[in-house]
Amino acid sequence: MNCIIIDDEGTARAIIGQLCSNIESLTILAEFPNAIQAIKYLNQNEVDLIFLDIHMPDFTGFDFIETLKNPPNIILTTSDSNFATQGFEYDCIVDFLLKPFTSERFQKAIQRADTKSIKVVSGTSSEKIEATPGNDLYVNIDRRLIKIDIPSIYLIEAKGDYIHIKTEDKNYTVHSTLKKIEEKLPDGIFLKVHRSFIINFNKIIDIEDNSVLIKRDVIPVSRSNRPELMKRLNLL
Repeated sequence: MNCIIIDDEGTARAIIGQLCSNIESLTILAEFPNAIQAIKYLNQNEVDLIFLDIHMPDFTGFDFIETLKNPPNIILTTSDSNFATQGFEYDCIVDFLLKPFTSERFQKAIQRADTKSIKVVSGTSSEKIEATPGNDLYVNIDRRLIKIDIPSIYLIEAKGDYIHIKTEDKNYTVHSTLKKIEEKLPDGIFLKVHRSFIINFNKIIDIEDNSVLIKRDVIPVSRSNRPELMKRLNLL
């Protein structure tokens, strides 16, 4: 994995760099003392993993994440454990390292980054998503057809030119449209509740006012889609 390090402390960058040098699968492309320099770099370069300090002057790690349209995997590093809960709000964050951390704990974080599959694909829309009879959906990732079990999908969100597919095990970011994937999904399971969201109806936990709770995601329900949602409910 190609990585960058963002930390305002030179010693911290050196420690992470040394730990990375002991893992063959990691290649450090660059390191930065602040988020602004890293953003300029990412505008021209792609990386697989970012080691990101949270507590930096002027521009925090969370501010940095908010600027990224399609963030890669991120491992947070900080000396303040109070940020851990906030970190779980971002799908791109794979682990949280509390300074000072051991080599063993560092390697565990890398293993989590290796196993989490959030990838971006490109190409024409006809190449991106294909459904087959049964419960399988295929997405083209890095010229490989990756099979997704359709019932395991609980949420699909449109983000600009991409859709973010959330499943029970992994998440996928695909260059496509919500309409394209909607055509591939069975109507009996999935429902478009908003112009930016399709939900697995069977995964609904709670409904309140104009929103539904799916896993930990609160999804808005538009006025035009609410009647169909209410129609499907088995109301007592």
